[in-house]
Amino acid sequence: MDIKEIQSLIKFVAKSGASEVKLEMEDVKITIKTGSSQPETTIIQAAPVAAVSQPTQAAAPVAPVEAAPSADASEDTSKYLTIKSPIIGTLYRKPSPDKPVFVEVGSEIKAGDTVCVIEAMKLFNEIESEVSGKIVKILVDDSSPVEFDQPLFLVDPS
Repeated sequence: MDIKEIQSLIKFVAKSGASEVKLEMEDVKITIKTGSSQPETTIIQAAPVAAVSQPTQAAAPVAPVEAAPSADASEDTSKYLTIKSPIIGTLYRKPSPDKPVFVEVGSEIKAGDTVCVIEAMKLFNEIESEVSGKIVKILVDDSSPVEFDQPLFLVDPS
């Protein structure tokens, strides 16, 4: 199981409202628990295990949940500029838990404005906009893992 499959599973569990999902495969055991403000994930490399619990029940709703947002995003992106992640890490929309978010939908930004921070290897990297305009869509939730070149924000340059 690669990191993208794990990230997809985490996002699905967070959106589904399930409080806990356990997945055991050949050499990987994953437990995802929700109930706090962010999901907890435990991954353990272990000896081969024959049982798989709960993913078959959770697999059915994936298509409807994922299909609608991706169809909308493909229509909107043609006229908007995209701010993408320059690194792999965990995205945070606030400078600290007690501070307000950097940008909201409708926020006007200029080139050089900080739009979020990405934590990579215990370092917090400020992500600055390279474009000016108005934030029209936020594509990643707070405290979510992001990949290199993953779209984060859509900006209307007009």
